[in-house]
Amino acid sequence: MTTAVLITGASSGIGRATAQRLARREELTVYATARRPAALAELAAQGIGTLALDVTDEESMAAAVRAVEERHGSVGALVNNAGYGQYGTIEETALDAVRRQFETNVFGLARLTQLVLPGMRAAGHGRVVNIGSMGGRIVFPVGGYYHASKYAVEALSDALRFEAAPFGVKVSLIEPGLIRTGFEETASGTLAESEPDGGAYAALNRAADRQMAQSYRSRLLTAGPQAVAAAVERAVTAKRPRTRYLVTPAAVALVHTRRLLGARAFDAYLRLQFNA
Repeated sequence: MTTAVLITGASSGIGRATAQRLARREELTVYATARRPAALAELAAQGIGTLALDVTDEESMAAAVRAVEERHGSVGALVNNAGYGQYGTIEETALDAVRRQFETNVFGLARLTQLVLPGMRAAGHGRVVNIGSMGGRIVFPVGGYYHASKYAVEALSDALRFEAAPFGVKVSLIEPGLIRTGFEETASGTLAESEPDGGAYAALNRAADRQMAQSYRSRLLTAGPQAVAAAVERAVTAKRPRTRYLVTPAAVALVHTRRLLGARAFDAYLRLQFNA
């Protein structure tokens, strides 16, 4: 009997790369999901199962979980990948936009996890793999609300790992650094939308946009989505998966540099980077 893997946000980027990588394993049956099933046509053509799933819609989530459980008894592994970056300063970003981001990045992840856990507990085993970010461990300017959502995923993962362990459910957190997926275009777009003309933070926003573009152009600082997919594969298939997988050497360096420098020294480093 194969293990059913349910992946959210699989129409592109990390989700799509993960679906393709896991589908190579005979012991796994992969279900790639997205809000628009048409966006999954390429994966379907490759023989990968596809389902409609919108992590901001209760019935959509329940229907997808029900479909997998009817075929396999339970969701064997849930990969919570759906998410995006809402960028802008704390003062200027509209809270409605922040709420929409949390609905996807946090509440959708939490609710879908709630929906699969009863089946996992009944089966006596399961995996929950949450796609967080190095941004759940360090914070850059004008990304505060995005970072807050990823800090929340860190907390949820740590609590769930302890709570679910007695039922045979293992929880891992993937913390990617800069991954070339188009994330930066979305982040840059939301940053532009959040800034009023001639706002008080215009210079900082321009510096942040420039810094983000430069960083994502660097092959030294970034990696492709396949690097994250490889970490997810380990989290799903390892007998004793790690609690955290930091992805990219640059992410490892930044997280540990922040820890060693402390807040004041890291702020000084950021002032140099952002010319502030």
